[in-house]
Amino acid sequence: MPRPADHSARDRSIRVNSYTTVRRRGSVPHDDFRAYWRDVHGPLCSRLPGLGWYVQHHFEREQDGHLWPVVGGVAPLPGYVLDGAVEIGFASDADQQTFQDASPLLFSDEQNVFDESLAYELPGGSLTVLDTQPDPVPNGPDRADRLHVHLSARPGALDDLRAAVRGPLADALLQDEDLVKLRLHDSEPREADAPLPPAPHVAHHAPAGRRDLVVVELAFTSRLARRRALDAAAVQRALLEVSRHASAATAFAVSGVHVFVRDGALTLAGLRGSRPAELVERLAALNQTTAEVGALFRRG
Repeated sequence: MPRPADHSARDRSIRVNSYTTVRRRGSVPHDDFRAYWRDVHGPLCSRLPGLGWYVQHHFEREQDGHLWPVVGGVAPLPGYVLDGAVEIGFASDADQQTFQDASPLLFSDEQNVFDESLAYELPGGSLTVLDTQPDPVPNGPDRADRLHVHLSARPGALDDLRAAVRGPLADALLQDEDLVKLRLHDSEPREADAPLPPAPHVAHHAPAGRRDLVVVELAFTSRLARRRALDAAAVQRALLEVSRHASAATAFAVSGVHVFVRDGALTLAGLRGSRPAELVERLAALNQTTAEVGALFRRG
């Protein structure tokens, strides 16, 4: 069966990107954390000027035991636990500066639900290699099996790791017809205690294994399809090459993807909140999507 149409080109307008990992504050119930991040923090971030791209990836701590194979002794980083990741992107450096000038309004909010947030700069943007998902602004869970794999580079081997991922690993993964999405986040090296983002009362320390990362974002048609794909001989050979340059490979299962801003425009989730937008979609409340209703919420 031929693979569905590829929509990866639509992400090219975002030329500057950042990838931020987050961990919830332990005293905050998980449901409250997710609700606050989606419906309070999310719409606040969405309204800051200059923003061209804003996506929340919610991770699930409870996951199956086959997310990512251990090849060449490259196992998960001990004690590495996250609750999600954020992409914040811009069409230009000038737009990024505009956003940064207004960002104290956003970062002062992180302390309410985040115990830790670590931002990784991607001045060259992220690379979408494949995306067969027709909807450009997903909001919530879907039937695809999604994961983010954080590959920790060995000392001095970050460039070699990037090359192994973009070359042999990407080529091997693309051979599988059940691959839905492949997106690569090649971040700049991170200083151990850089206050990025500059959120008060939130931890920003990056231990050694989390300073030089290559993040592989993947989606397959199902969990079984993912297991078959990662067990394939071509992928296993590519992972052996990756293991020469990686010290750890930590995979995180994705429970939901929520897009708040795309191409500089608010989505319904960005305008109304992620869960209200899901309700509008679920109940087919077309009247809630009209320009007149939107204008009421934009004017405030």
